[in-house]
Amino acid sequence: MSEEAHSPPMKKLDLRQLLQGVSRSFNLSIRLLPRAIQAPVAVGYLLARATDTVADTTAQTQADRLNLLAGLVRSIEATNHVIEDLTPQIQAFAGQQDNRQERALMHAWPECLSQLQDLTTADQRSVRDVLGFITQGQMADVSLFGDGPNAFNTESELDNYTWQVAGCVGEFWTEVCARHLPDFSKRPTLEMRQLGRRYGMGLQRLNILRDSGADLADGRCYWPRERLSDQDLTPEQLVQSVRMGQALTALTPLWEAYLDSTRAQLEDGLKYSLAVNNTRVRLASALPALIGIRTLALLRQSGPSALITPVKMPRHEVKKLLWRIVLGGATRKTLALEFNRLAAVRESSP
Repeated sequence: MSEEAHSPPMKKLDLRQLLQGVSRSFNLSIRLLPRAIQAPVAVGYLLARATDTVADTTAQTQADRLNLLAGLVRSIEATNHVIEDLTPQIQAFAGQQDNRQERALMHAWPECLSQLQDLTTADQRSVRDVLGFITQGQMADVSLFGDGPNAFNTESELDNYTWQVAGCVGEFWTEVCARHLPDFSKRPTLEMRQLGRRYGMGLQRLNILRDSGADLADGRCYWPRERLSDQDLTPEQLVQSVRMGQALTALTPLWEAYLDSTRAQLEDGLKYSLAVNNTRVRLASALPALIGIRTLALLRQSGPSALITPVKMPRHEVKKLLWRIVLGGATRKTLALEFNRLAAVRESSP
């Protein structure tokens, strides 16, 4: 019997409910995947989302977050079903979270681990490998920003971070799809891994741009000091301006440059998606790029004022996009046309 035949459906506690609660766009992609691929991707995402919740909280000290993250990492790495009991720490942490979906996710941690243990040996290895990189990035993030306002120093630090927490996910996605779908792509697997890496890094850069205002308000500056200094700016100035509700027009050249580099990475994501042969997986792969390029257009339209007034693609636009794709048969031509359309559209468009 093939390995794919052993891959279980999601069961017991319905993890689909958790996915829907903690992810709007990525949940759509996961639901489209064939079951054998859906299981490792969904379990990996939920575990990563839980550790990210710990990394991002402001309700606990840096030391407490690092301690809990270390425990979660140990439980992910356990391969013998003997898992450290973190119930008291997880319950204490969950009780401090205002978001009920994140509380539910943390309480479901043992179930997520159980489903990790139920995956095939190869899929377990892939999930643990990608989570190893992701949690390294998250712990580095907590170490840098956990004691108050701070910033990345160099562009290479930003690149390494975006690879650790997202670029590796593109490689993981490729590895799992290639394992379960022999005719996965028109391009060689190595090339798909490289495109997937850049795709993931672009999605994380987009997240950074979109969430910069909230991050700066909390004292976290992902804009490297070396790039800000080119505009005679400092992280401290950005933090102060956001907290005062003021957008710095001096940031505009760097804002535009980052939008351009992020667009190039999302275009790699489109190339990745168009190379996928399976229609459902192609659409699942393309959705983050399509939603991302629309978000990028809104960020470009708003300029640095998006630090004060956040933007995102409205739900009704996402629904219209899905209908257009379905009616177009989710073909390569349809997806390419939608990408270009969303890249140029304005907020007032129907």
